[in-house]
Amino acid sequence: MIPMFDKRLICAIAVLGFTTSLTGCYYTQAVRGQLEVMSKREPIDVVINASDTSADLSRRLRLVKEARQFSVDELLLPDNDSYRSYADIERDYVVWNVFAAPEFSLEPKRWCFPVAGCVSYRGYFSQDAADRKAGQLRDDGYDVAVGGVAAYSTLGKFSDPVLNTMMRWEDVDLIATIFHELAHQVLYVKNDTEFNESFATAVEEIAVERWLDSRAMESELVNYRERRDLRVRLMALVELARLDLELIYAAPTGEDEMRLQKKDRLASLRGDMNDELVRAGREFPAGLSGGLNNARLASMSLYQGRLAEFRALLAVCDDGLACFYDAARELSELERSQARD
Repeated sequence: MIPMFDKRLICAIAVLGFTTSLTGCYYTQAVRGQLEVMSKREPIDVVINASDTSADLSRRLRLVKEARQFSVDELLLPDNDSYRSYADIERDYVVWNVFAAPEFSLEPKRWCFPVAGCVSYRGYFSQDAADRKAGQLRDDGYDVAVGGVAAYSTLGKFSDPVLNTMMRWEDVDLIATIFHELAHQVLYVKNDTEFNESFATAVEEIAVERWLDSRAMESELVNYRERRDLRVRLMALVELARLDLELIYAAPTGEDEMRLQKKDRLASLRGDMNDELVRAGREFPAGLSGGLNNARLASMSLYQGRLAEFRALLAVCDDGLACFYDAARELSELERSQARD
């Protein structure tokens, strides 16, 4: 193992160490978790050439190398050390995100941090810690959702590695995630999770299509488009349910009646989603096995809520990525300006 530390990491540890003394154990676990990930990085070429590396891992890391170079040459994504190393952190997820929303509101609870700004989730490097926080929020009356995350971006602050947690995915999903996370390094707007995730998802979609097309992987491209279209249909069902729930929550009814109507609408949504998945030959996602609630709907909308808007922006640019990136930046600046006014 070759630890890969740099001056930015050392400085960040010093800053976070000071912050920890002010804000308690949440930042302590964040510092320790990030240190663990960074300390286990090894250059991809070293891992590929190691005698104990499996043939499958070696093949997939070569694929990552090709996709990473493609991201620079064809997608105009950052040419830095991110996703040029590999880390085996010996668990299924790197972090667990906690989402929360009031019982009768679809507006997610937000938490604010020094680097990322205010975001609609709270991440933990320990599932037990995430579950404890979720329990506290439930006791306070919130709807809560907890989900394991296999990859995340430090927005270029550190050299993010490819993780073993990403290796159980199909090849297309693996490279799609790398494109998605690199997009956050192109544009990240503080305090607007929905903007950031929808933008990165739009970049991911065009990137995967171009990657598969460049490699003449026609069947994989067809499959990717089918899955994308399925997501669109499912999110359309979610948005219809959100509209109905907003009406329910705004109505002048008692909490008991409101709670009953909410339960019925969420059950209806689950049935509609399951029917759509059955028609597509797919099973209901394991990640939703815990049930649907306001927090789960809020988390789902973060990645898709403004996706149609970004797709339209890309079309205006005739699929030109340099134009699209500039247009997205202009949009973010306009919205920040309007917010200040």
